[in-house]
Amino acid sequence: MNKYDPTSRFSKEAVRRSAELENGPRKARPKLGQVANQVALQYRRDTMSPVMVSGVMRIVEFGLLFVSGAALYAGYVGLGTHLYWQYPLIILGISLVTVILMEFSDCYQMPALRNPIGQIGRILLIWSATFALATVALFFLKISAEFSRYWLGAWYATGLGLIFVLRLATAQLFKRWARNGRIERRAVIVGGGKNAEVLIRSIEREPYNDIRICGIFDDRDDKRSPPVVAGYPKLGNVEELIEFARIARIDMLIVSLPFNAEARVLAMLRKLWVLPIDIRLSAHSSHLRFRPRAYSYIGSVPMLDIFDRPINDWDSVAKRAFDIFFSLLGIAVFSPVMLATAIAIKLDSKGPVLFKQRRHGFNNEEIEVLKFRSMYTEQCDPTARNAVVKDDPRVTRVGRFIRKTSIDELPQFFNALFGSLSLIGPRPHAIAAEAHNRLFDEVVDGYFARHRVKPGVTGWAQINGWRGELDTEEKIRKRTEYDLYYIENWSLWFDLKILFLTPIRLLDTENAY
Repeated sequence: MNKYDPTSRFSKEAVRRSAELENGPRKARPKLGQVANQVALQYRRDTMSPVMVSGVMRIVEFGLLFVSGAALYAGYVGLGTHLYWQYPLIILGISLVTVILMEFSDCYQMPALRNPIGQIGRILLIWSATFALATVALFFLKISAEFSRYWLGAWYATGLGLIFVLRLATAQLFKRWARNGRIERRAVIVGGGKNAEVLIRSIEREPYNDIRICGIFDDRDDKRSPPVVAGYPKLGNVEELIEFARIARIDMLIVSLPFNAEARVLAMLRKLWVLPIDIRLSAHSSHLRFRPRAYSYIGSVPMLDIFDRPINDWDSVAKRAFDIFFSLLGIAVFSPVMLATAIAIKLDSKGPVLFKQRRHGFNNEEIEVLKFRSMYTEQCDPTARNAVVKDDPRVTRVGRFIRKTSIDELPQFFNALFGSLSLIGPRPHAIAAEAHNRLFDEVVDGYFARHRVKPGVTGWAQINGWRGELDTEEKIRKRTEYDLYYIENWSLWFDLKILFLTPIRLLDTENAY
């Protein structure tokens, strides 16, 4: 059995250890101060990832070069030439090699995209070198004389002009987006004082900086940590930071504490790792020096990577495409079953066919999950405070069967299609779900780390036998353990494995009531 081991990596060993919390009064969620709440609401809207923008730029530029070459070929040479496959192959090759060379030359980095004038020489060299290579290749293949020199020269001039026009236009667009806060990485500084001030000044000095600092959070009082550092206000403590990051769309936490404050750093990280954001430890003022590959950089400011957002940028695009494709397939395949179930529910008891239940979703936000109604209408429990048990009198005759076979979950294909759920991920638990009068997050320290990814219709825990009633604390801990393993080891192949194993594992109905 694959088991999630929180001690498998040294950098996470001290902050990922799940431990039981002692019984005691429930802690209320911290309330943000007025200023912190106003700042959080300003950053409520999602931004466009610079990684995604530069990736789209690669695709657009490749398409522009290919279409321009193909259009000139069709218009001047004509599609009836005997070189009917050689021309398209050359057009494809030149376009692809150009984009690859520009990638290796850092022409798709955000500073280069924002400063197209400074890249003219590099782009001209790459485009010319690609055409030179193509010409040499055609010469050695002894077919250069058969290709139109006019077409080749016209494409060279047209392609070069299109690249510069595109880059000048996108540079202006990026400037507008930067002013409007549409394309930026939002960061919060954890830790105040002199270290934070030096860090902020270093980041602000970086040219073409895409980091927007949203504020500072520090557990120390104003005597030890000033209320304003480098012009940025201290918005609260670390507990309030967790609430802040669930309102604002934050991309990164930068911990600005000296390495010798090990206990304090680890204590903060144990609280912060539940958030679905990148966490970096600033190394700008440390005397310790690691190998260059150990660092990531904001401009020239070195950072040690502590946690990364689990599914980000192009991975999130791939997972969303996976969800849409298989959700549509599932709806098509199971539509007869869903129709028959709806009729059976309607004939069996009064009330609606579908039932909505509020559950915890991505980043601990509340979502509504669709299910076929399996209880009598007047006894439905939208909060799921009272878990369904074996022979529960609230469950209808049809309800027992559809719960046992998990048919009641089929409407969640629509949740996955519209984006509130993913097909594969940690199962979303009801917001008031309890075990022995204790909320799940009181049972497992770091329980909300399950919400760093979008919850799923099925998951790794479910196909390993941890489905059904959560009536003991051990079951909650086991589910969390498997969910964290899934998050740390996510891949599309892992999702496919879980998806295809789910129907087989559903044959085991021992824990499904």
